[in-house]
This record gives sequence, C-alpha cells and structure tokens, in this order.
Amino acid sequence: MASEASWPPWIEQQLVRRGIRDRRVLAAMAAVPREGFVPPQERYHAEEDAPLPIGCGQTISQPYIVALSLEALELGGNERVLDIGTGSGYQAALLSYLAAEVHTIEIYAELLDHARTNIAVHHSAPVICHLGDGRQGWPDAAPYDGIVVAAWARQPPKALVEQLAPGGRLVIPLGSEPWQTLVRLRKLPSGALEREELEKVRFVPLVRPAEQR
Repeated sequence: MASEASWPPWIEQQLVRRGIRDRRVLAAMAAVPREGFVPPQERYHAEEDAPLPIGCGQTISQPYIVALSLEALELGGNERVLDIGTGSGYQAALLSYLAAEVHTIEIYAELLDHARTNIAVHHSAPVICHLGDGRQGWPDAAPYDGIVVAAWARQPPKALVEQLAPGGRLVIPLGSEPWQTLVRLRKLPSGALEREELEKVRFVPLVRPAEQR
C-alpha cells in the first residue's frame, strides 16, 4: 500500500486536509481504485469527493465519508467486521485491507453480483458476500468487532446492536430525510451504548425487503 509520502493528490486534498489521520485507512484508500467500483459512464468522476449512482437507486458514498466511517471503526487488522449495504463493493474491499475478515450484506441481488466481481479484483483479507436484509445483520458470523452501515435508519437496528461484540463499534447514519448524523456507537461491557456524533451526512435509507425498487 502507498506510504504517506506518496499519497495521491486526491487523497491529500479530500481526506488528509479534512482531518483523516488513520494511516491504514489512507493507505487502503490509495490501494483500492474507486473507478473499479463505479459504472463505466461514471469513471471520469471517480476521484471526485461526491456520491455517484451505481444502479437500483443506490449510490457509492463520497470518499471522505467512507474514510471517516472506516476511521471511526478503529480497526487494528485482527478484527471481524460487518459491512451493511455492499453496493458496488467499494467499502467492503477497503475493509479487507483493515480487518482480518469481512462480511458484507446487500439486499439487491443485481448489485451483489457486480460487487462480488469488483471485490474479487481488489481485496486483501477474505470478504464474504451475503444477499439479505441488512437490518437483520448476519448472526452466523457474530459477534463483530466493527459494523458499518452505508444507509440511514431512525434508530440503530436491534439485531446489529446484539451482534456487536463488547467494546465493538457500530458506525451508522441516524436520522431521517434529508439529513442524518453519522454516529459511532461503542458497546460497553454492560451492554449499554456510548454515542459519539461525527458528521452531518446524506445517505440513502436502509431498505427493507418490501421496499426494494
């Protein structure tokens, strides 16, 4: 992965100058080309700090928000993590450079098929892709040291909280339309959640099966 002395200009401008400090996150962002996770007609815009459409009414998040979410997970490299909302596979691929095992869930079969292909080209640690309802998490591989959600909910889904290991971090946008707050919820030994607000954001909603387009 790239060293801090050789960050691509877009990483320096969009991430470092905006406060992203985790060198492992920055190196992962440098190692995984975003253009490999967007439709061909969007590749010219891949290095822009903006969300881009990927089909099924979904988007790939802007790089800064992805980096902020990953940094908030506080990963050291030995963790099992859960990625909710696979989309095109970009965040899951990045997580494979930051954790030991990645599980990712997508509700749209069409997106998941493309994501599997994309991740196969750009990954480090194992990434296991699942088709399903992200609100229910993936209990078969729980508990998770980190869970990151790429869609907003009004409240943290109960299943995700239950699948979080003690000391684990859940990063999720909470709120409603049009703006939400990206928060980090840390699970204390008592089971209570410690909440930290990170940034105002705009995400697509966390879709239920009956709400698929």
